Amino acid sequence: MNKKKTHPCILGIESSCDETSAAVLSGFDVRSHIVYSQMIHKKYGGVVPELASRAHEHAISQVVESAFDQCGCRPAEIDAVAVTCGPGLMGALLVGLNYAKGFALAQNIPLIAVNHIEAHLYAPMLEFPELEPPFLCLLVSGGHTMLVDVRGLRDFEILGSTRDDAAGESFDKTARLLKIGYPGGPVIDTLSDSGNRNAVRFPRSLLEAGSLDFSFSGMKTAVLHYVNQKKHITDRDKADIAAGFQEAVVDVLDEKLRRAVKRSGHKKVVLAGGVAANRRLREVLGKTAERKNLRLYYPPLEYCTDNAAMIAATGVMYYRKGMFSSMEVPAVPNLKLTSGSEG
Repeated sequence: MNKKKTHPCILGIESSCDETSAAVLSGFDVRSHIVYSQMIHKKYGGVVPELASRAHEHAISQVVESAFDQCGCRPAEIDAVAVTCGPGLMGALLVGLNYAKGFALAQNIPLIAVNHIEAHLYAPMLEFPELEPPFLCLLVSGGHTMLVDVRGLRDFEILGSTRDDAAGESFDKTARLLKIGYPGGPVIDTLSDSGNRNAVRFPRSLLEAGSLDFSFSGMKTAVLHYVNQKKHITDRDKADIAAGFQEAVVDVLDEKLRRAVKRSGHKKVVLAGGVAANRRLREVLGKTAERKNLRLYYPPLEYCTDNAAMIAATGVMYYRKGMFSSMEVPAVPNLKLTSGSEG
């Protein structure tokens, strides 16, 4: 295999939700990484799809140009362009996908359509390029919470997934109940520092004995009932509630991971997704890994949330295998994580 195939120069583009991101990678070496986060959604307490699409249209050309400026390379040096094709918001996905198709046609290079969820599985490789499947991944984000047995590229089995709210979604909803800001994950993580995680004990929904599925809607409802019963909530109360809620979520994630490790026999464990940035989760899973003699991998903070670097990293692996997409590949808002080709 020649050097170009081993270390392809890949442009990654991500626009599935409310971040417009572009990155240039040489192999797994990140040469540039730009993320434009849409602040307009904060006042609504959640992402407004139409506003997101407009913001992507406005930002994408400038974001890609900034990525090239940061790494000092030219479009002609790119070997392939990798882009999120789903899941996500239809309008937002189309902005990135259409831009990537135009770029690939203009440069006469391959297009690589990437499943956004699969890209999260490989995000730790940006920090640990020696990491290779097979491994167990706990993927925890705003839209997804699942345990995945990763056997190889596009070869995996979902061992457990959420039956209602994803963990990140429950953080957002709880933050909205407490009126402490958006997105919920970072604000609850920060507020918990000044709270007592044992002051308020919320239920841990573990479902049936041995189940690897998740359910977080009951935790959010428990917070609502607690707030309604207390009536007057002080800043100190909010900190204690945030800490107690976070502890409940982390306990569930930790227990499910331990069950999955026992069932799968994996010794390599990956933590990925936006909630992987949570400091308490990293601390607890780190202790579990130490006790169970596991190797725990997680991405740097900037690669936990939606970003183009993980899209490009996935593109590197596809490129090495010659797994390219046609120019007719569609945006698929409800794209699932399944073994096989995406198209």
